[in-house]
Amino acid sequence: MTLDFLPANLQTKLSAYYRLTRLDRPIGSLLVLWPTLWALWLAGDGIPAIGNLVVFVLGVFMMRSAGCAINDFADRKVDGHVKRTKARPLATGEIKPAEAVLLFLGLCLASFLMVVFFTNTLTLYLSFGGLVLAFIYPFMKRYTHLPQLFLGAAFSWAIPMAWAAEANEVTRLTWLLFTANLLWTVAYDTLYAMVDRDDDLKIGVKSTAILFGEADRLIVGILQALTVLILAMVGVQSDLGTFYYLGLLGMAVLFVYQQHLARFREREPCFKAFLNNNWAGAAVFAGLFLDLLL
Repeated sequence: MTLDFLPANLQTKLSAYYRLTRLDRPIGSLLVLWPTLWALWLAGDGIPAIGNLVVFVLGVFMMRSAGCAINDFADRKVDGHVKRTKARPLATGEIKPAEAVLLFLGLCLASFLMVVFFTNTLTLYLSFGGLVLAFIYPFMKRYTHLPQLFLGAAFSWAIPMAWAAEANEVTRLTWLLFTANLLWTVAYDTLYAMVDRDDDLKIGVKSTAILFGEADRLIVGILQALTVLILAMVGVQSDLGTFYYLGLLGMAVLFVYQQHLARFREREPCFKAFLNNNWAGAAVFAGLFLDLLL
């Protein structure tokens, strides 16, 4: 559907908001969505409540969009100096900083109200942690070489929230799944940071790609191996079967492929390796879904 019936200036503004929230590039939302679905299916023993499924699918997309808005607000003075981000709406002036902050607050409020009205008290309490992580992550790259660790925590926080909504508790298994996803996020976001490493060094932005240096691929590989290992532990503790482990095997094969793509540390192949993680998350969910269904 086109928006040709709207005034040209309004079309331009809506297009800028569309790009600000990355709705044109849903990879970030998908990378949050897959582990959220892992948690819902495990906590619900293969049959999660439809209401929880709707709340968390919508919540993932809304909070990821909110995160993009506050991230671009934090990076508004540096994005113009980075090849990959110089066309972002705040960097070009299409959207004002105050508009991005208001959008962030509005999306957070909408997500919070869904939790208030459609989940339980434990999920509500956990949601405050998610709000804090969503806000502080974008600023961490100025103070630490481990912003990917904070992103991992932010991206993984939907796991205890989804588990709490479905089971009204969080367990050791919840936090094991959280840990696996945290390590996976640091791995794939390091691949993402490798794309911008040269630009980040020039402007003084920190990342794990810079911290790891020549050991970047090795450390990413270790993190990927630990991710598969911990997810295998989740499978053992949940008494999962063949389909789940086939899904894990699929993830492991894709990790090897990502290492191959990033072997020369070139921008486009590293970005392609990052994008490939969508299929790694989908492989695990497909195995989990089939295992619990059959």
